[in-house]
Amino acid sequence: MIEIKNKQIIIDGKPVLITCGEIHYYRVDKSEWQDRLDKLKETGCNAVATYVPWLWHEPVEGQFDFTGKTRPETDLAGFIDLCTENGFYFFVRPGPFIMAEMKNEGLPYWVYEKHPEIIPVGWDGKEATTPTVDYLAPGFLQEVRKYYEKVMEVITPRLHTNGGSIIAFQLDNEVGMLSWVSNTPDLTDNLLNDFSRWLEDQYGDDVSVRYPFSLEESPERNQALRSPKEEYAAQLLKDLGYYMRNRFAKYIAVLREYAEEFGVKDIPFVVNIHGTGGGRGLTYPIGISQLYESYTQAPGYISGSDIYFGDLNMKTFQDLYIINGLMEAVHGADQPLTSVEFNCGDGNFGETLGERYDPSAADFKLRMCLAQGNRLINYYLFAGGRNARLDTLVDDGNDRIASTGERHGFAAPIGPEGDYNYTFPRMSRVNQSVMAVGEKLATMDEERDGVSFAFIPDYYMTEYRYPGSKAMREILSNIEANRGAGAWEIMGRAMLLNGYRFTAVDVQNKPLVKDDTPVLALPSARYMDGGIQEKLVNYLQDGGKILLYGEVPLYDMEGKDCTILADALGVTYKSYSRGHHRHYLSIYGDNWAAEQPEIRSYFAQGFETGEEVTPILRVYGSNDVCGFESVVGSGRAIVVAGAYRCDLPFFKKALERLGASVKLSHDFKHHGIFMTTTSNGEGERFVHLLNLDGFDKEFTITDGEEKLFDGRKILLQSKDGVMLPMNLSIGSVTIKYSTAEIVAVNEGSIDFRLTQAEDVIAFGGGTKILPSDDYKVEKYDEMTLVKSKKHAKVNDQLRVLVG
Repeated sequence: MIEIKNKQIIIDGKPVLITCGEIHYYRVDKSEWQDRLDKLKETGCNAVATYVPWLWHEPVEGQFDFTGKTRPETDLAGFIDLCTENGFYFFVRPGPFIMAEMKNEGLPYWVYEKHPEIIPVGWDGKEATTPTVDYLAPGFLQEVRKYYEKVMEVITPRLHTNGGSIIAFQLDNEVGMLSWVSNTPDLTDNLLNDFSRWLEDQYGDDVSVRYPFSLEESPERNQALRSPKEEYAAQLLKDLGYYMRNRFAKYIAVLREYAEEFGVKDIPFVVNIHGTGGGRGLTYPIGISQLYESYTQAPGYISGSDIYFGDLNMKTFQDLYIINGLMEAVHGADQPLTSVEFNCGDGNFGETLGERYDPSAADFKLRMCLAQGNRLINYYLFAGGRNARLDTLVDDGNDRIASTGERHGFAAPIGPEGDYNYTFPRMSRVNQSVMAVGEKLATMDEERDGVSFAFIPDYYMTEYRYPGSKAMREILSNIEANRGAGAWEIMGRAMLLNGYRFTAVDVQNKPLVKDDTPVLALPSARYMDGGIQEKLVNYLQDGGKILLYGEVPLYDMEGKDCTILADALGVTYKSYSRGHHRHYLSIYGDNWAAEQPEIRSYFAQGFETGEEVTPILRVYGSNDVCGFESVVGSGRAIVVAGAYRCDLPFFKKALERLGASVKLSHDFKHHGIFMTTTSNGEGERFVHLLNLDGFDKEFTITDGEEKLFDGRKILLQSKDGVMLPMNLSIGSVTIKYSTAEIVAVNEGSIDFRLTQAEDVIAFGGGTKILPSDDYKVEKYDEMTLVKSKKHAKVNDQLRVLVG
């Protein structure tokens, strides 16, 4: 039995941490399947994942092959069985869309030919530039149901609940992504008919005021929606976004219904979230915004991230941390974090050698994700392969099943020919380490401070914009300027570097309660829904605290005047300034921020302030207030309404004034350290550390008033990460603390990776340590100390023999 409970994945009553490797059986010769599985075993992974391409298994309508009749590599049943024989769990991803650089994103050609009505129509009636479809078109769903019926004949008998190894089932793939990236909102006649009915249900008789044309089916209505006029463009931006989210949820529910009809049950249904790009995560919440209704609509769903970052460094580390927090913000109480496409390998996707990830990339991302509570990680793509030619040639330049040429997955840790990439050893090392203590990590949660990052899903409802609309452009450009780059790059990064450990809260759709969220870090734009503004005001009046970065909202999401929050803060909008050529817009400090140095800023929003408002930042020249502290009821807000620098002392002081204190800290002055802790109900803990820079760092760690590791300095080597245990029980042995990382637990011994010139492992006093030439044993304060005789930079492996 598989349960999703308390943010854990529980298999047969036991919480389990799952790490998968994605291996595309259809791209690897059947004779080499075992070789790839053997290489996956080297990493310590306990599961295999794969897409199942419809295009591959039904290239001709009605002619299915899942058992190798036409080609050995169509033997999906044989591949799953082989993985089971090798002791792996299995994560199946049968689409119908799979992407994976497949032609038609994995759909058979005949589906488009038979049902041309499913091909989307975009703005101004133009054809879509990406091979997506109208998901709820009856003809499409008719074919999907037939495909699901056949593929379930292979999947259902092999479910874990039926004695097999399949523990998770993904419904479709990256739903809505193609529409977003192509700015084509699938405006087929079928969709517009349904959208019109939805509008009438939402607005009743008022719909005619909102849209000055008849919603009855007609060419005129279709033209009005595909080529909107300015008088209703802002309304359409909002309504179309909400409608599509509802439509995606319906589509996912239909797929689940088909799967369950053909026997899939008692395993989690996975919805994966797209959105990372360019090595960053700033657009990732668009995917969350599009799909959160899909995976929160009923029990039994979990969401999974697509993490396509490059290196995790000082530029990007806050992206991943915030992404995980925003996913958690919309989850139900039981839904865990997972990552179903966790990019690994060297980043050389185009075979140009122009991208080359550091070996630390997958290591760091895994450590951060696990520290934040991810319970399933799927390394994508673990092993490359080859794209076969289609049986029926289509004369498209290569006639293969995919767009990448003959070889595929050339950036993977295991290349198309089965060779090891330079990234494999580090990836394998970290995965072995986390799986050695996997049963502990499967139950641990991050320990956090009293501050949360605000998530407003509407701020990421920006995927559809009519190119000719000035109204849409003004709203979206301001939201995009304020929602991510400034708030993530400055406020989010400053919080993490100051030591604040935080999650996020959905302030749009969930209650905002002071006792649960004492301090709220709020990225804010000029536009904000009136209901959200009211919620924030009520939160402040009840004693909540807000650090607002960006702009104080002046309008609702349709561009109508709305100053509910500004009025409560006691300020009146006065000016908006931007720096430009030969105008060096600058901001200086006032009152408690008076000692702040004057800085350049590219924008500043100026206000007149009331009696309960203390100015803290002003615009040079005009002296307009662009930063202030306000008392609102029992609460308080600090507002930075300009582009301020990542000044760590300034942000720490602001948060402390709001009551948020840092518990976990270090004394290294040059930053570049990510640090957090996790724990379970038994008081077992890990200290998670990442050195984001290319030079060694030595520091002492303090937790509240206590210096950890008996006050010993920790040397964190360049671009290294460690997970140091505290009060960890392994069988009858208790590790009070260790400066070395556990890498394996054996009968009668524990293996460690050393990190220091002299590592210290402190065992409970009753532990019997057998002698070894590699370490010395001392008694200290009711503990048994094992001190390594090896220098970590010379030999970092140590086996401690326990009696």
